[in-house]
Amino acid sequence: MKKQLYKWLFYDLMGWRIVGSIDNDVKKCVMMVMPHTSNHDFYLGIFTRGITGLDMHWVGKKELFQFPFGFYFKYMGGEPLDRSGGLNKVDSIATIFQKKAVFRLAVAPEGTRKKVTEIRTGFYYIALKANVPIIPVAFDFGKKQVRLGSPMLPTGNIEADLNSLKQHFVGVAGKIPANGFQL
Repeated sequence: MKKQLYKWLFYDLMGWRIVGSIDNDVKKCVMMVMPHTSNHDFYLGIFTRGITGLDMHWVGKKELFQFPFGFYFKYMGGEPLDRSGGLNKVDSIATIFQKKAVFRLAVAPEGTRKKVTEIRTGFYYIALKANVPIIPVAFDFGKKQVRLGSPMLPTGNIEADLNSLKQHFVGVAGKIPANGFQL
């Protein structure tokens, strides 16, 4: 029932489409979601998750997962990030990948909804350390499409890999185009 409601809202009422798919056999990946220029990106992600039926996750500091919101955040795909023991963020998240049978981590490399001149590379190093593919996901407000790309396993050559991944986002417009990362 929820899936049908999401489809009606997303497709019929809002006029959006999902282009491409993520193979259900890809149980672990880092989803590189861009551009991230507005709070509207959140519900696009919720609709995409609900319509595709795939578990998609995010990480937040462990304090967010305490009462009273902890259950809801977990239900929405959240995973508490425990950085105790001297682990940095990349190592901590790579550890989550090791512990989970299914973990599709959505990350906004811009790191903010404001204008940035460079994207953050933590998502790349997380995928490299966890030995999982990166899937580019574009929220294109110009065409009203969520575009799901093909998985790419990072090679360790970050410059070449990022250039390849960025091709998925050419011509994509965020909700506030002036705030989007310029390719």
